[in-house]
Amino acid sequence: MSLPPPRPGRRLATVLATAVVFTLTAGTALTAVVPAAAHGSGGHDAPDGGTAVAPRVTDPRVLAEVRDDEVAALGQEHAEEHARMRAAVRGVGDYPQTTRTNRLNALTDSQTTHNQGFAAATFGAFNQYFPSPDFGDHVALLPTGKVLLFSFERIETNPEKEPAPTQTTGRENAGRAFLWDPAAGYGKDAFKQVTPPVVDMPDGLNQPRPAPFFCAGHSFLPNGMLGVFGGNLGGNGGTGAKLSLIFDPWTETWTHNPDMSVGRWYPTVVTGADGRQLIMSGQSELGWGTPTPVVERFPAKNYPVPSLKSETPKNVPVDRFKADAPFTLDYPHLFSLNDGNIYGFGRQAAEQWRFDPVAESRSDLTARPDGRKRNYGSAVLLPGGANGPDSALILGGDRDNPSTLRFSNGSWTAEKSRAFGRTQDDTLLLPNGRLMTVNGAYDIRDYGNGPYNPNADLKYRQVELRDDQGNWQLGPVQRLPRGYHSNAVVLPDGRVMVTGDELQQIANNPDIDGTVAGVPGTTGPVTMNGTIEIYEPAYLHQGDRPVLDRTPAAPVGYDKTFQVTTTTPELVSKAVLLAPTTSTHSINTSQRHLDLRLSSRAGNRLEFQAPPDAKAAPPGWYMLFLLNDQGVPSVAKWIQLTA
Repeated sequence: MSLPPPRPGRRLATVLATAVVFTLTAGTALTAVVPAAAHGSGGHDAPDGGTAVAPRVTDPRVLAEVRDDEVAALGQEHAEEHARMRAAVRGVGDYPQTTRTNRLNALTDSQTTHNQGFAAATFGAFNQYFPSPDFGDHVALLPTGKVLLFSFERIETNPEKEPAPTQTTGRENAGRAFLWDPAAGYGKDAFKQVTPPVVDMPDGLNQPRPAPFFCAGHSFLPNGMLGVFGGNLGGNGGTGAKLSLIFDPWTETWTHNPDMSVGRWYPTVVTGADGRQLIMSGQSELGWGTPTPVVERFPAKNYPVPSLKSETPKNVPVDRFKADAPFTLDYPHLFSLNDGNIYGFGRQAAEQWRFDPVAESRSDLTARPDGRKRNYGSAVLLPGGANGPDSALILGGDRDNPSTLRFSNGSWTAEKSRAFGRTQDDTLLLPNGRLMTVNGAYDIRDYGNGPYNPNADLKYRQVELRDDQGNWQLGPVQRLPRGYHSNAVVLPDGRVMVTGDELQQIANNPDIDGTVAGVPGTTGPVTMNGTIEIYEPAYLHQGDRPVLDRTPAAPVGYDKTFQVTTTTPELVSKAVLLAPTTSTHSINTSQRHLDLRLSSRAGNRLEFQAPPDAKAAPPGWYMLFLLNDQGVPSVAKWIQLTA
């Protein structure tokens, strides 16, 4: 819908009435609290030659709609409200609300029809779908049981355009973050906003805003805190920020540390056996096409590694790792295997390297034998028993290639293929040691019908499940097709949370809020324009679950024995540790599956032996599950492994 510029008098009233009718028929909520900050460029000229009061809005889209004649006739505040309404109508009007509603209804109906053919006890089931205040482009399951979701303040409500401010500098290029508490349910009150630190980015505009940390990399520190590195400086196709941030799950606050030496947009971060994080790759502060080979480490080598809840890294820098990592494509997969080395699996077949954290050296690995570029696709460490993983499985990233490749002991072998090739997929380790792939698309912002067309080839909605013999089988479908920026997380109760892909969330929102960012973090009521879906794996439909009552409150040392209690000892066959997920862009460096060695049984007390060393399981927080002989898990409790 195209709105003409308003004119004084009756013509103005007619235009505004038309706008109001549109908003009602579209079913949208377009009001917002007026931000308190003044626009930095000064006031507008009033019709009498004087200067009107500087508008309090800062959103460029709203500012573009502010009319001098309305300011003179109605006053500044009322004129701004009209401008905000016009801006919202334009944003929503580019993609009709009826289309969004019809799309979601069609996807809901087709999901119901398709999934009738899949027994929950064999294939699992999707059972909850609910709104979220964040798109969930980045996620992390915290050792409190809450899930951190973060992304950006959108600049578009039209899914046929780019909603992220990747190309934007200034206030619009801002981050946002929320916590979801699964114990609080699925309503708006289950979410808490945890806005990142306000920073003045080095873009020359002097416009502080919540840190634009989207398109960063992240992993966990041994004390359960999340290190987040890089982000979006803005412009030039993806320009790296030097941000170094910590999220503390215990106080639910952010800390801004000294900048890295180089900007990183799309970096990867992994935690090694020493508890330090290695940060690799990412487009530099020069923009797209300048991936940095510089490897940095956090905390810097002469700073202690935090292991206690009270040890929040403040004013802690990174330092330079001696070896470089010359990945030519960003977001490589990085894993710490049980020999203590970091393995870097690049997207180019020839870019495969081993990094020794002690010697600070790099050595070549055998090239990936498929010889093909794999774009944003998943990879996962395979279960390695009590001694930790020695193998990784590389999947996805190539829409024409369904093959999976296993790297183990320095060589590659072909594993059984999935049903079809997909990019932007997420593959998870489940408590029973099996794998699940969810999400995926044809390409970046392409669901099979061209870029920025949200109509998807619906095969990508199907999950794929891998059994103990490595066979893949297609299963039920999720509500939305989710590709670029999709994510999935195994929760402590064994369910799987699925989220992400802002294009699909915008395209299928039944009541989208048409406002866009003004001063992020202070723009008024939180909008619920993201979504979360919950998948219940088959093991949640296979009878009674073991019950885990108590685990050690103090940290558990490597190779030490410890006790847990259960009211269902007869159901317990084994116990496993599962590291929590933190992921983005199909990169998940943290998840890890280990068996615990059973030392003794005595009534409702079970004694287990911790992993042998930090090479098997880097220090940090893990979910402990008890399993029966069919692989049905208990609800997990958290334990911390420490040296």
